[in-house]
Amino acid sequence: MSNVEAGPEVVAHEPSDARSGPELLQPRLVPLGGPRAQPVRRTLPQRARSLIGAWCFVDHYGPTEDVGLMSIPGHPHTGLQTVSWLFAGTIEHHDTVGSHALVRAGEMNLMTAGRGIAHSEYAVAGGGVLHGVQLWIALPDRDRFVEPRFEHHVPEPRMVGDTRVTVFLGSLAGSTSPVATSAPLLGAQLDIPAGATLVLDVDPAFEHGILVDEGDVRVAGATATDAELLYLPTGSSTLTVEVGDRPVRALLLGGTPLGERIVMWWNFIGRAHDEVERFRAEWQEQAAAGGTGPYGTFPDQWASVLPAPELPNARLKSRG
Repeated sequence: MSNVEAGPEVVAHEPSDARSGPELLQPRLVPLGGPRAQPVRRTLPQRARSLIGAWCFVDHYGPTEDVGLMSIPGHPHTGLQTVSWLFAGTIEHHDTVGSHALVRAGEMNLMTAGRGIAHSEYAVAGGGVLHGVQLWIALPDRDRFVEPRFEHHVPEPRMVGDTRVTVFLGSLAGSTSPVATSAPLLGAQLDIPAGATLVLDVDPAFEHGILVDEGDVRVAGATATDAELLYLPTGSSTLTVEVGDRPVRALLLGGTPLGERIVMWWNFIGRAHDEVERFRAEWQEQAAAGGTGPYGTFPDQWASVLPAPELPNARLKSRG
């Protein structure tokens, strides 16, 4: 998915301050581009918090039968990984390293942009209700110019008591994803019955975030409900999730603090204004010319691509 806001927010930040307790992050509605401009719920980044480990972007969308919500032409990325994870529906992916894949509920598409890649995502007509998340991971400085690549993984759910745990990145509850990441990370779906209490062993070096798709949870004295993201700081080796009267579906995201300053604008992650400006110029040139360039080779299926918005008049400035 692209950040296709007409005027994307400038996000330039340093590592967030350590916090002693949980933080509740409320979603904001962001209209995606296109004639119908359907809104998605964005909980990361925001002024209160920009990162959870290396997770830097969380968009939550659906359920909807409007497949136009996910009709995103070719667009670029640099310095990050994208994770497409669905609760329902089917999305078709093409990219400039020659990948073509479908992602369905319970399957993960992981795309590593590295030095530069472009991709398109379209909901498949007849695929039913569309409902899911798009997540971004900031690559650490040592790996942000790696060769781009694409991976598709179908994780096997595991029962922990009455809870179904599906680990798509990292390790949790005896399950380990075979997909390698540049920084220590965790990504898992939790399906917890109403009234249950789930206790998980977690890495105390990790920050964690619980994105609630539906239901009500209480963790470390804080509560979260539909579409909210609950941030939990490092230092805990056990995570206890208490569930209310409704069954819960949630994502558990985690990772060691990135510890690096990053600049994120539109679909690019860099380290300085001038670098992001260069990424944009290279994309605009290839978008106009087509064919092969810094972002790979445009697939034959692409009749058009998304042009980059204009950069803001002011230089990108750092904020926490």
